[in-house]
Amino acid sequence: MDEARKLFPDLKYSTDEYAAVNGADALIFVTEWNQFRALDMARVRTLMRSPKIVDLRNIYTPVAMREMGFDYVGVGR
Repeated sequence: MDEARKLFPDLKYSTDEYAAVNGADALIFVTEWNQFRALDMARVRTLMRSPKIVDLRNIYTPVAMREMGFDYVGVGR
């Protein structure tokens, strides 16, 4: 995060995944780290202001995410 702050100083940074999505308009996955594969997506959905996901790593299944109420886009699918 220290390196990212140098490039994007105006972004809000968080060390907790759920705190990061709280009130978010969108969630963008740019890594496939296991901690993001194991998220409680029902909890994520309740925390977000707008349930939009852009999955650049295709770690989630589009049908499952849409069934949970997310506006989901997986790149390359």
